Amino acid sequence: MNVYEIVTEQIVKMLEVGTVPWRKPWASLEAATPRNAVSRKPYRGINVFMLNATKYASPYWLTYRQADEVGGHVREGEKSTMVVFWKVDRKRDPDARDGEVSSADRDRFILRYYRVFNVEQCELPAAFLDKLPKPQARELNSVESIADCERIVANMPKRPAMSTGKAAYYMPRHDEVTLPERGLFASAAEYYSTAFHELTHSTGHESRLNRDGVMGVHRFGDMDYSKEELVAEMGSAFLCAEGGVSPAVIDNQAAYIQSWLRKFRDDKKMIVLAAAQAQKAADFILDRKFGADADAE
Repeated sequence: MNVYEIVTEQIVKMLEVGTVPWRKPWASLEAATPRNAVSRKPYRGINVFMLNATKYASPYWLTYRQADEVGGHVREGEKSTMVVFWKVDRKRDPDARDGEVSSADRDRFILRYYRVFNVEQCELPAAFLDKLPKPQARELNSVESIADCERIVANMPKRPAMSTGKAAYYMPRHDEVTLPERGLFASAAEYYSTAFHELTHSTGHESRLNRDGVMGVHRFGDMDYSKEELVAEMGSAFLCAEGGVSPAVIDNQAAYIQSWLRKFRDDKKMIVLAAAQAQKAADFILDRKFGADADAE
């Protein structure tokens, strides 16, 4: 497996258990770019995404050797995160004179990687940690509660466990919805639309509606995964309308849904089937009758 395949696999794994990167209506808690704890140099490019997608709050990372060199160590059992970089392989004409530029000269860029650990994964000397600049805490927004939306969340039958974290996602294995702090969202509408998206996912759990897109084993981008994303976003749109959330958020949801539909233009039934499952999910959350009996009324 080459480096490109390794990077792709890492990103796909993040997407499968976390959040879709182009749908992130919240900010990071700390206004800091991931950087090396020893050199203090910030990571660039795709590394920013890969490091920010982890669960660690600290922006500081270091290699196994660096942890040892500063008098500390990586805790036993901790897993590393990959960082990639470009190495320049300079090929020079062996027959050219010193300082002479030849048409046979060429540079080749080769993708390489190494492994790093967050400082939270390490036991490091207090003297070293004290010298790390403290990241500036982001000022939280004043995001008000919307009474109708709060009632929807509070009254959901068999509601999953809910916790606070760095990103928004639903974990079927633990039956738990994780959301960033409310104040990290730009508005109440964005907060509730995200909460409704993840709660819609949770209705697919085997203890509720048992949808294939949630309980099956799927990879990011395949048919069942993409259909489940349509279900979650349309379910969120239904619930946003029920809670009186801003129409602007509905516009964002429509654009998000369209991004998934482009991948499956040939499946003419997909949007209809996904909409039907989204309606069942919304009805479940709202504790309303759903299914064949309800359709007949």
